[in-house]
Amino acid sequence: MQILLIGYGKMGKTIETIAKDRGHTISGIITRTNQKDLNSVNADVAIEFSNPESAFENSKKCIERGIPVVCGTTGWLDKQPEIEKLTATCNGTFFYASNFSVGVNIFFKVNEFLAKLMRDQTNYGLAIDEIHHTEKKDAPSGTAITLAKGIMKNQPEKRLWVNRLTDNPQEIGISSFRIAQVPGTHTVKYDSPIDTIEIRHIAHSREGFARGAVLVAEWIKDKKGVLNMNDFLKF
Repeated sequence: MQILLIGYGKMGKTIETIAKDRGHTISGIITRTNQKDLNSVNADVAIEFSNPESAFENSKKCIERGIPVVCGTTGWLDKQPEIEKLTATCNGTFFYASNFSVGVNIFFKVNEFLAKLMRDQTNYGLAIDEIHHTEKKDAPSGTAITLAKGIMKNQPEKRLWVNRLTDNPQEIGISSFRIAQVPGTHTVKYDSPIDTIEIRHIAHSREGFARGAVLVAEWIKDKKGVLNMNDFLKF
Protein backbone atom coordinates (compact mmCIF):
# COMPACT_ATOMS: atom_id res chain seq x y z
CA MET A 1 0.00 0.00 0.00
CA GLN A 2 1.20 3.52 -0.84
CA ILE A 3 0.96 5.78 2.23
CA LEU A 4 1.26 9.57 2.21
CA LEU A 5 2.55 10.89 5.52
CA ILE A 6 1.39 14.40 6.40
CA GLY A 7 3.44 15.65 9.33
CA TYR A 8 6.85 14.29 10.16
CA GLY A 9 7.35 14.85 13.85
CA LYS A 10 8.01 12.07 16.33
CA MET A 11 4.63 10.49 15.61
CA GLY A 12 5.13 10.67 11.85
CA LYS A 13 8.53 9.03 12.11
CA THR A 14 7.13 6.25 14.29
CA ILE A 15 4.30 5.67 11.81
CA GLU A 16 6.84 5.51 8.98
CA THR A 17 8.84 2.80 10.76
CA ILE A 18 5.79 0.68 11.54
CA ALA A 19 4.33 1.09 8.04
CA LYS A 20 7.57 -0.05 6.40
CA ASP A 21 7.87 -2.98 8.82
CA ARG A 22 4.38 -4.04 7.68
CA GLY A 23 5.44 -3.98 4.02
CA HIS A 24 4.00 -0.61 2.97
CA THR A 25 5.66 2.12 0.90
CA ILE A 26 5.81 5.78 1.90
CA SER A 27 4.89 7.59 -1.33
CA GLY A 28 5.53 11.04 0.11
CA ILE A 29 6.15 13.04 3.26
CA ILE A 30 4.51 16.45 3.61
CA THR A 31 5.89 19.03 6.05
CA ARG A 32 5.71 22.83 6.34
CA THR A 33 8.47 23.14 3.74
CA ASN A 34 6.75 21.30 0.86
CA GLN A 35 3.00 21.87 1.31
CA LYS A 36 2.56 22.35 -2.45
CA ASP A 37 3.50 18.70 -3.03
CA LEU A 38 0.16 17.75 -1.50
CA ASN A 39 -1.38 18.66 -4.85
CA SER A 40 0.60 16.06 -6.79
CA VAL A 41 1.75 13.13 -4.63
CA ASN A 42 -0.34 10.00 -5.24
CA ALA A 43 -1.22 7.52 -2.52
CA ASP A 44 -3.74 4.86 -1.51
CA VAL A 45 -4.27 6.60 1.83
CA ALA A 46 -2.98 9.65 3.73
CA ILE A 47 -2.12 9.58 7.43
CA GLU A 48 -2.40 13.11 8.85
CA PHE A 49 -0.52 13.95 12.06
CA SER A 50 0.53 17.55 11.46
CA ASN A 51 -0.60 20.49 13.61
CA PRO A 52 -3.88 22.26 14.42
CA GLU A 53 -3.17 25.08 11.96
CA SER A 54 -2.68 22.77 8.96
CA ALA A 55 -4.93 19.76 9.55
CA PHE A 56 -8.06 21.21 7.96
CA GLU A 57 -6.43 22.26 4.67
CA ASN A 58 -4.41 19.05 4.49
CA SER A 59 -7.49 16.89 4.92
CA LYS A 60 -9.51 19.04 2.50
CA LYS A 61 -6.94 18.71 -0.30
CA CYS A 62 -6.69 14.95 0.10
CA ILE A 63 -10.46 14.45 0.07
CA GLU A 64 -10.81 16.64 -3.01
CA ARG A 65 -8.15 14.50 -4.72
CA GLY A 66 -9.92 11.26 -3.77
CA ILE A 67 -7.30 10.14 -1.23
CA PRO A 68 -8.75 8.58 1.95
CA VAL A 69 -7.63 10.43 5.09
CA VAL A 70 -6.72 8.99 8.49
CA CYS A 71 -6.41 12.01 10.78
CA GLY A 72 -5.10 12.09 14.34
CA THR A 73 -4.33 15.80 14.68
CA THR A 74 -6.20 17.46 17.55
CA GLY A 75 -7.03 21.09 18.30
CA TRP A 76 -8.88 21.91 15.04
CA LEU A 77 -12.22 20.17 15.47
CA ASP A 78 -14.32 23.32 15.17
CA LYS A 79 -13.88 22.76 11.40
CA GLN A 80 -14.55 19.02 11.43
CA PRO A 81 -18.19 19.45 10.28
CA GLU A 82 -16.89 21.14 7.11
CA ILE A 83 -14.62 18.18 6.41
CA GLU A 84 -17.46 15.73 7.01
CA LYS A 85 -19.71 17.66 4.62
CA LEU A 86 -16.96 17.71 1.98
CA THR A 87 -16.44 13.96 2.44
CA ALA A 88 -20.12 13.36 1.64
CA THR A 89 -20.05 15.73 -1.34
CA CYS A 90 -16.95 14.06 -2.81
CA ASN A 91 -18.03 10.51 -1.89
CA GLY A 92 -14.73 10.38 -0.06
CA THR A 93 -13.31 8.79 3.08
CA PHE A 94 -12.38 10.54 6.30
CA PHE A 95 -11.42 8.79 9.52
CA TYR A 96 -10.78 10.83 12.66
CA ALA A 97 -9.71 9.65 16.10
CA SER A 98 -8.43 11.65 19.03
CA ASN A 99 -6.41 8.56 19.90
CA PHE A 100 -5.66 5.46 17.78
CA SER A 101 -4.49 3.27 20.66
CA VAL A 102 -6.71 0.21 21.13
CA GLY A 103 -6.10 0.45 24.89
CA VAL A 104 -7.24 4.08 25.01
CA ASN A 105 -10.40 3.26 23.08
CA ILE A 106 -11.20 0.52 25.59
CA PHE A 107 -10.53 3.15 28.28
CA PHE A 108 -13.11 5.42 26.60
CA LYS A 109 -15.73 2.69 26.98
CA VAL A 110 -14.80 2.07 30.63
CA ASN A 111 -15.10 5.83 31.22
CA GLU A 112 -18.62 5.90 29.74
CA PHE A 113 -19.70 2.91 31.81
CA LEU A 114 -18.34 4.48 35.00
CA ALA A 115 -20.03 7.79 34.15
CA LYS A 116 -23.36 5.99 33.87
CA LEU A 117 -22.86 4.31 37.26
CA MET A 118 -21.93 7.64 38.87
CA ARG A 119 -24.78 9.63 37.35
CA ASP A 120 -26.81 9.87 40.58
CA GLN A 121 -23.87 10.00 43.02
CA THR A 122 -24.03 13.74 43.70
CA ASN A 123 -21.61 13.66 46.65
CA TYR A 124 -18.66 13.03 44.28
CA GLY A 125 -16.72 15.75 42.53
CA LEU A 126 -15.39 15.02 39.05
CA ALA A 127 -12.13 16.00 37.38
CA ILE A 128 -9.97 14.93 34.43
CA ASP A 129 -6.16 15.27 34.38
CA GLU A 130 -4.04 14.89 31.26
CA ILE A 131 -0.24 14.89 30.97
CA HIS A 132 1.68 15.09 27.69
CA HIS A 133 5.15 15.89 26.39
CA THR A 134 6.18 19.54 26.19
CA GLU A 135 6.03 19.55 22.36
CA LYS A 136 2.25 19.03 22.31
CA LYS A 137 0.81 22.34 21.15
CA ASP A 138 -2.89 22.05 22.02
CA ALA A 139 -4.52 21.76 25.42
CA PRO A 140 -6.52 20.00 26.58
CA SER A 141 -5.65 16.89 24.61
CA GLY A 142 -8.14 15.43 22.18
CA THR A 143 -8.21 12.32 24.33
CA ALA A 144 -9.23 14.35 27.40
CA ILE A 145 -11.97 16.05 25.39
CA THR A 146 -13.25 12.65 24.22
CA LEU A 147 -13.34 11.50 27.85
CA ALA A 148 -15.32 14.61 28.81
CA LYS A 149 -17.78 14.06 25.96
CA GLY A 150 -18.24 10.44 27.05
CA ILE A 151 -19.15 11.65 30.54
CA MET A 152 -21.54 14.32 29.22
CA LYS A 153 -23.31 11.69 27.13
CA ASN A 154 -24.09 9.72 30.30
CA GLN A 155 -24.51 12.57 32.80
CA PRO A 156 -26.92 15.10 31.22
CA GLU A 157 -26.35 17.64 33.99
CA LYS A 158 -22.79 18.08 32.72
CA ARG A 159 -23.11 20.70 29.98
CA LEU A 160 -19.54 21.55 28.97
CA TRP A 161 -15.86 20.98 29.68
CA VAL A 162 -13.41 23.70 30.73
CA ASN A 163 -9.60 23.63 30.73
CA ARG A 164 -9.26 24.45 34.42
CA LEU A 165 -10.44 23.30 37.82
CA THR A 166 -14.09 24.10 38.49
CA ASP A 167 -16.70 23.76 41.23
CA ASN A 168 -19.58 24.35 38.82
CA PRO A 169 -21.68 21.14 38.80
CA GLN A 170 -22.53 21.71 35.12
CA GLU A 171 -18.87 21.78 34.08
CA ILE A 172 -16.16 19.12 33.75
CA GLY A 173 -12.78 20.50 34.73
CA ILE A 174 -9.76 19.31 32.72
CA SER A 175 -6.27 20.04 34.07
CA SER A 176 -3.46 19.92 31.48
CA PHE A 177 0.19 19.36 32.35
CA ARG A 178 3.18 19.33 29.99
CA ILE A 179 6.21 17.31 31.10
CA ALA A 180 9.15 16.26 28.92
CA GLN A 181 9.12 12.73 27.49
CA VAL A 182 5.58 11.82 28.62
CA PRO A 183 3.67 10.13 25.73
CA GLY A 184 0.30 10.55 27.44
CA THR A 185 -1.41 9.91 30.78
CA HIS A 186 -5.14 10.46 31.36
CA THR A 187 -6.98 10.19 34.66
CA VAL A 188 -10.69 10.47 35.45
CA LYS A 189 -11.32 10.97 39.15
CA TYR A 190 -14.51 10.98 41.22
CA ASP A 191 -13.68 12.31 44.67
CA SER A 192 -15.76 12.50 47.85
CA PRO A 193 -14.97 13.03 51.56
CA ILE A 194 -15.43 9.28 52.04
CA ASP A 195 -13.47 7.81 49.13
CA THR A 196 -12.05 8.33 45.66
CA ILE A 197 -12.76 6.35 42.49
CA GLU A 198 -10.14 6.73 39.78
CA ILE A 199 -9.47 5.24 36.36
CA ARG A 200 -6.24 5.94 34.46
CA HIS A 201 -4.57 5.14 31.17
CA ILE A 202 -0.78 5.47 30.91
CA ALA A 203 0.91 5.25 27.52
CA HIS A 204 4.46 3.93 27.73
CA SER A 205 5.44 4.99 24.20
CA ARG A 206 4.01 6.38 20.96
CA GLU A 207 4.01 2.94 19.36
CA GLY A 208 0.44 2.09 20.36
CA PHE A 209 -0.88 5.28 18.75
CA ALA A 210 1.22 4.87 15.61
CA ARG A 211 0.47 1.17 15.13
CA GLY A 212 -3.24 1.85 15.50
CA ALA A 213 -3.08 4.55 12.80
CA VAL A 214 -1.37 2.16 10.37
CA LEU A 215 -3.88 -0.61 11.09
CA VAL A 216 -6.72 1.84 10.43
CA ALA A 217 -5.06 2.93 7.17
CA GLU A 218 -4.96 -0.71 6.04
CA TRP A 219 -8.62 -1.18 6.97
CA ILE A 220 -9.97 2.06 5.50
CA LYS A 221 -8.43 1.84 2.03
CA ASP A 222 -11.56 0.46 0.32
CA LYS A 223 -14.22 2.14 2.47
CA LYS A 224 -16.29 5.30 2.05
CA GLY A 225 -17.78 7.88 4.38
CA VAL A 226 -16.98 9.41 7.77
CA LEU A 227 -15.63 6.75 10.11
CA ASN A 228 -14.11 6.45 13.58
CA MET A 229 -12.62 3.97 16.03
CA ASN A 230 -16.03 2.55 16.97
CA ASP A 231 -16.39 1.45 13.34
CA PHE A 232 -12.87 0.01 13.23
CA LEU A 233 -13.07 -1.84 16.56
CA LYS A 234 -16.76 -2.79 16.06
CA PHE A 235 -17.73 -1.37 19.46
